[in-house]
Amino acid sequence: MKRLLLNIFHFYRDGFREMTVGRTLWIIILVKLFVFFVILRLIFFPDQLADMTDGEKAATVMEQLTS
Repeated sequence: MKRLLLNIFHFYRDGFREMTVGRTLWIIILVKLFVFFVILRLIFFPDQLADMTDGEKAATVMEQLTS
């Protein structure tokens, strides 16, 4: 089993080393994921519970869940 996992690891490692166009595509994909999950989250989904006390947070969450 250990030998099989090692062979699979070497297969993918060697494949990624030999990529030329694929490397550029992976960079583009990673940049897009960064923009989607980090930048857009900061802009469109601010932390609305940050300045509330624990009681206020509980009341707000309960209100949102029941409405």
